[in-house]
Amino acid sequence: MKDLLQLLEKNHAQTIDQLSTMLDKPKEEIEAQIKQLEAEKIILKYHTIIDWEKANIDKVTAIIEVKVTPQREVGFDALAERIYRFPEVRSLYLTSGSYDLLVFIEGQSLKDVGKFVSEKLSTIDGVISTTTHFMLKNYKEAGVIIDDIEKDHRLVVTP
Repeated sequence: MKDLLQLLEKNHAQTIDQLSTMLDKPKEEIEAQIKQLEAEKIILKYHTIIDWEKANIDKVTAIIEVKVTPQREVGFDALAERIYRFPEVRSLYLTSGSYDLLVFIEGQSLKDVGKFVSEKLSTIDGVISTTTHFMLKNYKEAGVIIDDIEKDHRLVVTP
């Protein structure tokens, strides 16, 4: 199962035939495993990585460090749930260190992101402080190099 999951994580567009060949297992077995993994919510979603800059579509991605006060009996979970329900939130992680939650959001402009932080996120009871970082350029995402141009890094040798 681990091998199948790793192959699907690397490239979900592979066909059942390709997976069957790579794993040396019958197609029916691979198909049944995938259906079971989806039913058990081990496979949650298939993801496509897009170079938005090349697509000429403007969007702003921000990473927000959030310090919170955990709530009695539910800890960080109730606050995290409130935050991850916002449509702007792409990812949310509980972390260790100087802040508690790491929030990845997307907006159409810097103003949209600022409005989200000031009007939605920082007004939640239990949120102590936020620190926002804006992504300027994406080099690699989910293990994929975004603009993978092979460059010759050899030194020029002259006679």
